[in-house]
Amino acid sequence: MSEVKQNLRNIVVGTVIPEVEAYLDDLHTLLEENKATDDDMDAIREMESFLVELQNIVLAVDENKVNDEEASGVYDRIMSMIEESQEEH
Repeated sequence: MSEVKQNLRNIVVGTVIPEVEAYLDDLHTLLEENKATDDDMDAIREMESFLVELQNIVLAVDENKVNDEEASGVYDRIMSMIEESQEEH
């Protein structure tokens, strides 16, 4: 596996998926406590969809169904998302 694919896999598996799962856990807690707003419900749907996309990225890398150029593009977009998220906090 090339370095760019390994980097993409590492950031998705090691950082992004755990953060999405933690956020979903928080949202599901609100739902269980009947405190979820319509925005929270939308966020749950969006995050669950995003989680599936992330899992598909890992699968595509593992099965070598993505080339280095595609992997690099996805990696760059993910890193930009992470940077934007950190700037907001």
